[in-house]
Amino acid sequence: MCTFWLNVRIMAGSHAAQPRSAPMTLHVSCVSFRQPFAGFVLDGVKTVESRWRPLLAPLQGRTVAVHIAWRDWDGDEWREVLGGPLGMTHDQIQMLLESVERFGRGVVAGLVDVGRTWQCPTTLHGEELQQLEQAAVLIGLQGKHLTHLTNPRWLKAPLVARGSRDLWTVEIPTHLLP
Repeated sequence: MCTFWLNVRIMAGSHAAQPRSAPMTLHVSCVSFRQPFAGFVLDGVKTVESRWRPLLAPLQGRTVAVHIAWRDWDGDEWREVLGGPLGMTHDQIQMLLESVERFGRGVVAGLVDVGRTWQCPTTLHGEELQQLEQAAVLIGLQGKHLTHLTNPRWLKAPLVARGSRDLWTVEIPTHLLP
C-alpha cells in the first residue's frame, strides 16, 4: 500500500468562483543516499539498502523519494562488487557512473518502493551473504539493517532540496513524476 497524498492549492483571485489552475504536489518521505548508491538505486542495480539502524522499516509498503547527497560514499568496495560478482566491465561501470550523475547533487532525483527490513545475522557467510552483497553493491553487511527496494524510477527532472540524515517530507510537483 502506497501512502502518499496529493496537495492541490487553489489560488484565490478576483474571481473566487472560478479557481485558477493550481500546481499539484506529491508529499512523500525522503531519504538521502550518497553517490554512487543513489544512482545505483534509481538505475535498479542496488536492490537492498543497508543502514546501521532500521531507518526504512516504518516505511515498508510505501514509496519514498531518493535524495542525492553532496558527498560521495567513503570507499570503493562497490567497484569490487560491480566488477567481480556482478561481472561488469570497466566500460560498463563507467557508463553506469555517467548515468547516476545525470541530475547532479543536492537534489531529489527519483522514487523507490520500500520492502521488508531485517537485520543481517553477524554469522551469515557463504553464498547467501554474497547474494546480499551483490544486491546491496556493498560488502560487510553483517549486523546491518537491510531493506528490499523495488520499482525504482527517475523523476523527469531533478528537484533541488537540502538533505537530512533522517527521513523528512518533500513536496514533489506532479509534473516531475515519471
